Amino acid sequence: MRVRFAPSPTGALHIGGARTALYNWLLARGGGGTLVLRIEDTDRERSTPENVEQILEALAWLEVDFDEGPISQVARSKRHGEVLRQLLDAGRAYRCTATGDDVKAFKAQHGAERGFRGSDEGEGAVRLRVPDDGATVVHDVIRGETTFAHVHLDDPVIARADGSVLYNFAVAVDDLDAHISHIVRGEDHLSNTPKQLLVLEAMAATQIAPEAGADGDQGVTQPVYAHLPLLHGPDGKKLSKRHGAASVQELRDAGYLPEAVRNYLALLGWGDADDETILSTEQLVERFSLDRVSRNPAQFDERKLRWLNGRYLRALAVDDLTARLEAFTGRSGLREAVEISREKMQTLADFWPLAGFIFDGAATDDEKARAKWLDEDGRAALADVRAALEGLDAFTLENTQAALEGVVAARECQPKQVFQPIRVALAGTAVSPGIFETLSVLGRDESLVRIGAAQK
Repeated sequence: MRVRFAPSPTGALHIGGARTALYNWLLARGGGGTLVLRIEDTDRERSTPENVEQILEALAWLEVDFDEGPISQVARSKRHGEVLRQLLDAGRAYRCTATGDDVKAFKAQHGAERGFRGSDEGEGAVRLRVPDDGATVVHDVIRGETTFAHVHLDDPVIARADGSVLYNFAVAVDDLDAHISHIVRGEDHLSNTPKQLLVLEAMAATQIAPEAGADGDQGVTQPVYAHLPLLHGPDGKKLSKRHGAASVQELRDAGYLPEAVRNYLALLGWGDADDETILSTEQLVERFSLDRVSRNPAQFDERKLRWLNGRYLRALAVDDLTARLEAFTGRSGLREAVEISREKMQTLADFWPLAGFIFDGAATDDEKARAKWLDEDGRAALADVRAALEGLDAFTLENTQAALEGVVAARECQPKQVFQPIRVALAGTAVSPGIFETLSVLGRDESLVRIGAAQK
């Protein structure tokens, strides 16, 4: 098995592209195959080195590695030109000066469903000859058979007048030369497939052999196709930035874990026979198969991804989570704060808003929390709290908990009427890790300083 991921470097790696890369990777790793990375950079205006680097960076973060490549499509221009000349010499392709207006006029005369046929004029763009009769059938693992009657197909333009080839021609030649056995890509490419198959057919008829590969296969064979369903947002509309993160980099910067993203992306259109939600990468590699990919659009819901990411995050060992958070925040010495915060986190980005006050001091922007919990009654409760804490022999979690529960009992009030003023005094907001744990991490002196400041 030889599969390929072939992104166009015209921007960041979007979530749909990441899923395509992942499915190809799972197939290769589960079937002992080879994954080829090809950069389809024929769009010279939008394809930039910076965008190529973004794609490589995104794949590296996802831990989706490849066995061959990255191969630049533009770097194969010489090979494309050779194949083009052979097809022209054999009469399987021809030069044509017809413009877009000429094609419209043809359709107006013969009907919109009639495929355009040009005339060989010895100059202009290059078109591939499509047989007048018969059909090209796309055999798709997911969608079944789709038939494209030749009478409805235009002779596709495969190269510009200057000889530079177009997308569908280059893709067909490159897939053949790389001996790609399975083409797994989005269903938006389905309309391209008959054009690419017609190029392969023309190469076979002209006896143009693929470049020799590791398997030594010299024949022109049709790959196995699998066109993946599109991704929609929770509202059923095509996935876009309005639904949240749209690219792999945005997911990374939002604090998601790569293993959780792999798990979630794998489930967008594919399901294990046991219908499990949490699957390790090893399980995905073992179980993934194309025959369980749905042909219906899949819904990307970032709320579900957050939930799944939280499960992964809380399952990490404290030292592992600390290392990731220190890399994410650029701060060090976080272990104690991580240990008391992890149960309230769903992403790495949740940590600093939750526990940053431990290192940088109490926040001052939550005026509502201060107004609600640091009124006269709240400050009176803090006075009792401070007195109870100052009297402790050892400032341990157990001792602070016993002391504060004693304050609640003495004041004959609900726990929140004592604990929430403490939380706001320490953190500046009504949301923080557990009170007893926070006091233990801050220590006696810093805790008493903050409580004293909040009393004023």
